[in-house]
Amino acid sequence: MESMDFTSMIHGYWWIIPAVFFLLFYRWTFRLFGAVIVPQDSLAIVEKKFVIFGKNRTLPDGAIIALNGEAGVQADTLAPGLHWLYWPWQYSIRLQPFVTIPEGRVGVVESRDGKPLSSGRVLARHIECGAYQDARAFLSKGGERGPQITIIPPGTYRINTALFSIALEPVCEIEDNMVGIVTTREGKPLLTGEIAGKEVSGHNMFQDAQAFVDNGGCKGLQEQVILAGRYFLNPRFATVETKEMTDVPIAHAGVVISYVGDVGVDISGESFKHGNLVSRGQKGVCAEPLDPGKYPINTYTQKVENVPTANVVLNWATGKSEAHKLDEKLSTITVRSSDGFTFNLDVSQIIHIPRNDAPKVIARFESVANLVTQVLEPTIGNYFRNAAQGADAIDFLKGRKERQEDARLRISEALKEYNVGAVDTLIGDINPPVELMKTLTDRKIAQQEQITFDNQRAAEVTRKELEQARAIAATQARVVDAERSVQIADFNAQAAVKTAEGNAKAKTTNAEADAMVVKTVGAAEATKVQAVGSAEANVIKLKIDSVGQDNYARIEIGRALSTSGFKLVPDVMTGSDEGGGSVVNALLAVMLKDTLAKNADPGKTKA
Repeated sequence: MESMDFTSMIHGYWWIIPAVFFLLFYRWTFRLFGAVIVPQDSLAIVEKKFVIFGKNRTLPDGAIIALNGEAGVQADTLAPGLHWLYWPWQYSIRLQPFVTIPEGRVGVVESRDGKPLSSGRVLARHIECGAYQDARAFLSKGGERGPQITIIPPGTYRINTALFSIALEPVCEIEDNMVGIVTTREGKPLLTGEIAGKEVSGHNMFQDAQAFVDNGGCKGLQEQVILAGRYFLNPRFATVETKEMTDVPIAHAGVVISYVGDVGVDISGESFKHGNLVSRGQKGVCAEPLDPGKYPINTYTQKVENVPTANVVLNWATGKSEAHKLDEKLSTITVRSSDGFTFNLDVSQIIHIPRNDAPKVIARFESVANLVTQVLEPTIGNYFRNAAQGADAIDFLKGRKERQEDARLRISEALKEYNVGAVDTLIGDINPPVELMKTLTDRKIAQQEQITFDNQRAAEVTRKELEQARAIAATQARVVDAERSVQIADFNAQAAVKTAEGNAKAKTTNAEADAMVVKTVGAAEATKVQAVGSAEANVIKLKIDSVGQDNYARIEIGRALSTSGFKLVPDVMTGSDEGGGSVVNALLAVMLKDTLAKNADPGKTKA
């Protein structure tokens, strides 16, 4: 009963088995009926196994890909989807994923079929075929087999890999402050005498290789460089070598020496006869230097020689060198004096090269290092050797300052011819011979001993003077007292003299004053008396005129007698016949008596 149920179940669901088989092997099932299913991320490469009828049954000689239905790999591929009539016994179908070029990569293509490459070509020329997705167009338009000049940029493509093989290569990256120097493998041959191909336009920095070739680009090293950035370059067409940008430091001038360009025409002028200076774009030393900065220079076609325009110190001293290293091969100068001594001296020379003269220096010497070795080293060395031979060793050592100044003038004059300015010449250490130094040392010791003796003698003299000073200081008080006594006496004498002179002058002055007073008073009294007398005379005259002369006389006599105290009755009486005359005579006699008595006894009179 159970076996009958199982059998009936099988008969009822027999279709499940074919369905599962179909689901598992549906592609093969479709293939049995000539159908081909191509997934969405793939294409189908078709290979025809045989052709029974028709003239295009076999491929032409040398061909790999069939264009006209011949037996073989077909140029046309099957796109994603369902395709019929591709019977499995006649067609072999191979699914191929799309070709994907990732970011940062390029696809380098090589064709397995096509025309042979032209003579002299290493890359097949560009054929417009939709980035190699149209194999039929590529072959029918004359595409060439071999490495292709055109690359495939990043993206996804339906490419018949039976015809084209794709190799992934990194894109060209040029970093900041770098330049790319390009060498191409395709183009015209370089002309004889040329080392690099001239710049051509239209190739988008070598990314369009076919345009480069079509516009006359030459194979080999290129003058043109590429700057920082990302470029889709075919590495089989062009290789890129990255170099640092050319740096012209501050306080330098960059002199450009070009190995490419037109034939140079000298523009240095008649006065400069030691080399040619040319314009930019011509071969030779460019007359216009580069100022400080960074420049995208192709170091294979141009050379930039940096010339310092600031002061440069060069040391003729063994083991001593500046940062510029121009003097690293210079050594201490050895000289011989006229008296046969050999000694060494260190010298420093400061030079300056003007910016506009830098190209002339390079045109003549090629580099500043050559200037140092070919001119400065022999010039300065010979000067000091000649100077030393003209003087003995001791004089040379003593005359260092004068020798240094003379060297500066002589060397400056010599370097003008080479367009170099000599700023200063400095003499450093001088290492005289040992035997000469011993002589100088002995002489110096003797001189120092002599100085010591002189100092000791001077000290004794000073001590003697000190003792004398002390003795003098001890008696100085008495000397001062004596000197003060003398000075006081002198001052007293001078005071007495001055006093006497003052008294004399005072007396003289008083006498003169008294005399002047007496004289003045006398004159005044005289004037007064004269005036009074004159007045009295006038009064008397008037009185006389009024009373008469005799009567006036009598009146005055009487007035005088009344005020004099004389006795009116005289002690002596005289008689006379004439009454009037006798009285007068009597008075006169009395007055005469008194006068005689006074003159005889003045004291009695006073009493």
